[in-house]
Amino acid sequence: MQHGVGLQNTNTDELFAWLHLASIPHFGAATYYKYCQRLNWKVSDFFSASQTELLNLGFNSSQVEAILHPNLNVIEASLKWIKETNNRFILHLEDSAYPPLLKEISSPPLLLFGYGEQNKLIDLQIAIVGSRNPSISGKECAKVFAHNLCQCGWTITSGLALGIDGFSHEGALQAKGTTIAVLGTGIDNIYPKRHRRLAENIISGGGVIISEFPPQSPVRPENFPRRNRIISGLCRGTLIVEAALKSGSLITARYATEQNREVFAMPGNINNPLAKGCHYLIQQGAKLVTCVEDINEEFSDLKFNTEVTNSTKSEKNSIESLATDRLLDSVDFEATPLDIVAERSGITVSEVMSQLLEYELRGLVTAVPGGYIKLGEK
Repeated sequence: MQHGVGLQNTNTDELFAWLHLASIPHFGAATYYKYCQRLNWKVSDFFSASQTELLNLGFNSSQVEAILHPNLNVIEASLKWIKETNNRFILHLEDSAYPPLLKEISSPPLLLFGYGEQNKLIDLQIAIVGSRNPSISGKECAKVFAHNLCQCGWTITSGLALGIDGFSHEGALQAKGTTIAVLGTGIDNIYPKRHRRLAENIISGGGVIISEFPPQSPVRPENFPRRNRIISGLCRGTLIVEAALKSGSLITARYATEQNREVFAMPGNINNPLAKGCHYLIQQGAKLVTCVEDINEEFSDLKFNTEVTNSTKSEKNSIESLATDRLLDSVDFEATPLDIVAERSGITVSEVMSQLLEYELRGLVTAVPGGYIKLGEK
């Protein structure tokens, strides 16, 4: 029997039972395993017990009610959703296609609803997350790191949120790599709405969009931090690009630490509030990252595309030599006005404009409101 690729290839009764199980309030993987080990139960056994038996086993009244009288509207909505097109799937905890790395965490979701290539969920993944309102250099770093990590062989996993998440997905797509988005909403509710086109591109590019929340699930703020354990749980490591001290990205980093996964953080300007979260993580033991090799070298058991890493090193060396150029050295990593660049470099404004245009075409600087910023290494 083939699992998780659509209702036509799945045991409908089994899927119904798992959907029923997932609808029980405050019931997760740990509780499921407890009863299965203690009583040698299978999924169907939860629904053949009597009210008295369930209460004696420790289920509370609301759980017993959900077991004995399931919300058929919710279950039927999921069954209808999966039948509508052939690129949808539902994976349950005991499914052979369920991502093994995710199954290792303390609270894996009982169900994963998804669009796209479900087999990509077992690919080698690294998470990239960060601020929803990143700086221009933060956006660029997210795209460049995602692009280069994809070329090394990684799949990029993030949360489809505005900011760093979205730019990470875009960087992966630009590299023609695979990217996975984990929603904090029901699987039929792409959020934010402005990322619907990005979501379509992820699917058409061979990626995956998943959620533990079934169709028609209401949007709840508390579900967004909860989905972060899935992002980190799918991945060998998590890279934080920019984050304030109080942010969802630090929650993802905490989950990664608890899951015994690697945590990486990108340093920034000490006066930038969005760098404070990364600096805190580095102080707590996260690895400071300035290039993809800083990440790859932590995984000695893996083989990466050496042509890409060698090319990245060559570009880094080339840019480091350019950094001695007095004009490039006059541009900060924050917005630098044109007249300040001219004053620092001792070059006329017209020559500065001409030279910076060349540097912009080479990806070394970018024009922003108020001047130019240095982009650093690719």
